[in-house]
Amino acid sequence: MEISPINLIPLWFVCLLAFYVACTLGANDVANSMGTSVGSKAITLRQAIIIAGVLEFLGAVLFGGRVSETLATGVVKPEEFIRSPQLFQLGMIAVLVSTGLWLQIATRKGLPVASSHAVVGAISGFSAVAVGWTAVAWKTVGLISLAWLITPLISAAIAASLYSLIKYWILEHPHPQQQILEWTPWLSCAMIAVFGTLVVPEISQPLAHLIKSQWGVNFPTHDLTIAIAGLTVVGLTWFSWQPTFRSGDSKSSIERQLAQFQVFSACFVAFAHGSNDVGNTVAPLAIIVYIRQTASVPLGEFHIPLWVLVIGGAGIATGLAVWGQKVISTVGENIITLAPSAGFSAELATATTVLIASNLGIPVSTSHALVGGVVGVGLVQGWKSIKFGTVGKIALAWLITVPTAAFLAAIGFLLLRYFMG
Repeated sequence: MEISPINLIPLWFVCLLAFYVACTLGANDVANSMGTSVGSKAITLRQAIIIAGVLEFLGAVLFGGRVSETLATGVVKPEEFIRSPQLFQLGMIAVLVSTGLWLQIATRKGLPVASSHAVVGAISGFSAVAVGWTAVAWKTVGLISLAWLITPLISAAIAASLYSLIKYWILEHPHPQQQILEWTPWLSCAMIAVFGTLVVPEISQPLAHLIKSQWGVNFPTHDLTIAIAGLTVVGLTWFSWQPTFRSGDSKSSIERQLAQFQVFSACFVAFAHGSNDVGNTVAPLAIIVYIRQTASVPLGEFHIPLWVLVIGGAGIATGLAVWGQKVISTVGENIITLAPSAGFSAELATATTVLIASNLGIPVSTSHALVGGVVGVGLVQGWKSIKFGTVGKIALAWLITVPTAAFLAAIGFLLLRYFMG
């Protein structure tokens, strides 16, 4: 069944719709990167919005392609739409509309829902209505769902382990000032190891090529990666040591110094979030663009155009700047009371979990990872410190997101097909 009138919708309008969905994603998921830093008073809300906006955009543009490709052709079986690419295109417009609508509702309620849930649910919902249950790649959906379940557990375990080390070896030590001097290089290594292992190699390869083309020096990529990471660790350690030489030996002064690490870890979460969650916006748009250019559905190799990633990254940054304050409050202040040491542990755990998933092309939930990390820290502090009422509301929002998005996408698809068929 061909629905040629769909092409009467201008591409700029579809791009604008995708930009709006990215805005709602940014508004809701800003808490995933900066909520704990604002909650612990390490940075202000204004600073959080500026920092997150820049890094979310960079993460989306530089590393958003892999997850976007998984969502574009992994959740649904494109071969089921070979004879009706316009039907597939219509469905992706329904996915954008339903995802944006649900994220807007959740943001107004201050609930950090999982945008990946919304997109996977929406794609599954429209595909089942358009072709049948066989159009949904249930094995892929099952693996993604399993990743959603495992994500908070992994993040909680990492956060609890890291916070336990900081608590035992620094905060509760008789001489915390001396301890933080000794531990600063190791904390710096931990952060750079997470970020550097997955991101720096991607930077080193074009840099090595540039060095060879400009100066004729054949610099091995792995050596360049080690050099960049090593220099970064040294610089971060030296920067973090400075307040240590000037502050006292109290717990509050130690927390102020750890606030620096929390800001850096928040930056990594923002970058990781942009790299993973941008796919929730740009995957449907990329499919629409592909169909309009080739009059066929994408099969096999499918690459996301850079300008599509730019639209997604810009939308995320805009949304978090305009609407993100409510969700920041929920994650940063309403689960547990966070000190910088606790916020740093939760954020580094989140960044580790999400960056690994992005590198594997798995669309995990950043909100799952961060809430899991915060709860993991809370368990170390004592389970009574956790506000389980807030956690319960968030978990309920996660559970209803997939069926709600699937229903909205199915209804939206049927309405679009009726009026444009």
